[in-house]
Amino acid sequence: MRKLENSELHRKSIADFKKASKTAIILVLDDIRSLHNIGSVFRTADAFLIEKIYLCGITAIPPHKEIHKTALGATETVTWEYGADVLTVIEKLKKEHVKVYAIEQVENAILLQDFKPEDDQKYALVFGNEVFGVNQQAIKICHGTIEIPQLGTKHSLNISVSAGIVVWDLFTKMKIND
Repeated sequence: MRKLENSELHRKSIADFKKASKTAIILVLDDIRSLHNIGSVFRTADAFLIEKIYLCGITAIPPHKEIHKTALGATETVTWEYGADVLTVIEKLKKEHVKVYAIEQVENAILLQDFKPEDDQKYALVFGNEVFGVNQQAIKICHGTIEIPQLGTKHSLNISVSAGIVVWDLFTKMKIND
């Protein structure tokens, strides 16, 4: 077994990325404090051709050197938009017939392994503050919530880790249906 050289990875150019068919997933980051978390989510979004990221509330926006450290240029490829109020962004997405799910631990949440994306449906995933999670008002107006099952003592994951887990899971489920 041999590690591949960068030239063997067949990476897309920025122009090719912009033209590529996107995965029908939108990420909504609300009140994310850590610039490294923001950059990491951008990198995950680039890896899975995510359609768009909304940055809401106190979430910092590019360009910023601390975001760039972990995004490694993904802020140049992934489409993003700032929305001051997450509730307004969620309502806008719902009017566009996007199914919006908060990623949070709440009563009657759908466990991630049980979530079945519908064919030809676009989804938005809302991720909240590192300490307080997704705010309750946002949860109330989402179509539902998805919970990542956790069996240890902490029952919390870093937001960028949560985004990676959920995006990968939905990506694989959606691509199987293609």
